[in-house]
Amino acid sequence: MKEVTIYTDGACSGNPGPGGWGAVLLYGRHRKEISGGEAATTNNRMELTAVIAALSLLKEPCVVDLYSDSKYVIDALEKGWARGWKKRGWVKGDKKPALNPDLWQQLLDLVDRHQLRYHWVKGHAENPENNRCDQLAVAESRKFL
Repeated sequence: MKEVTIYTDGACSGNPGPGGWGAVLLYGRHRKEISGGEAATTNNRMELTAVIAALSLLKEPCVVDLYSDSKYVIDALEKGWARGWKKRGWVKGDKKPALNPDLWQQLLDLVDRHQLRYHWVKGHAENPENNRCDQLAVAESRKFL
């Protein structure tokens, strides 16, 4: 299987508010940057959308190293929380509704297609690819101000 590295980030001006997302996909010497946004959203929805958009571009099953500064995304996938929410009808362990079930369903479907390795990175630190994703996300969110 091909090995792809994906960096993602989401941004929101206010929460909720105008938001954006960005992703960088790396495969060998190839690089692709993608981004988008919404006029009224949340930071977590933008974080999820970035991962969904990036994984959706892969045309075949791949081994994916996913880098994100979102503990929400990384922990929910790596620790199995999102699958648990789904099994319980999108209810969390504390009996409260899981947020963003529409996006989690899309993401779990994509994750099932690939072999993912999860990497949490500190946001706004010295990771150039994560910083680039942040720039893309912020630029998209500003389009709605």
